[in-house]
Amino acid sequence: MNLLSAKNLSQTFEYELFANISLNLESKESIAIIGMSGSGKSTLLHILSSLLEPSIGGVAIFGEDIYSMNKKKLSELKRDSLGLVFQSHYLFKGFSAYENLEVAAILSGENIDDELLERLNIKECIKQKVTELSGGQQQRVSIARVLTKKPRIIFADEPTGNLDKKTANEVMKLFFEYCQKEDSGMILVTHDENLAHMCTHVYRLENKVLNKL
Repeated sequence: MNLLSAKNLSQTFEYELFANISLNLESKESIAIIGMSGSGKSTLLHILSSLLEPSIGGVAIFGEDIYSMNKKKLSELKRDSLGLVFQSHYLFKGFSAYENLEVAAILSGENIDDELLERLNIKECIKQKVTELSGGQQQRVSIARVLTKKPRIIFADEPTGNLDKKTANEVMKLFFEYCQKEDSGMILVTHDENLAHMCTHVYRLENKVLNKL
């Protein structure tokens, strides 16, 4: 099943960042986008995930153009079906780690999965305030929060940037297992080519063009 289809995307600020980009994400697939800093990888991910409207082109999720949706429908789509993981965790600082997961669970109508907490090695620290956690722990709580809501598409921008290599590989394995189990898909932006090549498809954004490797 097609989850996402992007057609002829171009983005211009004071200069043209990239042009004529198209890609498709199917269920159970993962896409990695690599490229040098400043190439536009994160901007492209923001466009694909509904955070930034492109200068030219369109993005359809589940067959419907997200930039033609009304605000209510787009908000419901983000809440129910899209999961965003960033290197900056965007956790609620005044809450405990568990309370951050509770927010996601309440909004999505899902339950917090103890096995997920164990897989991410955060069960022992889950009651601590976010500000008491290390950067790596905050990153893993952020990942748990996204997976708790059971999104159909995961958008991940350097999701393992604060993690050691072993933990990063474990997190990637968890993402891939999730996509298979939940019939979902993932689009990953990373500088780590080893992580990228674990994905179903790998693209390089370079000189304004997205090329499949």
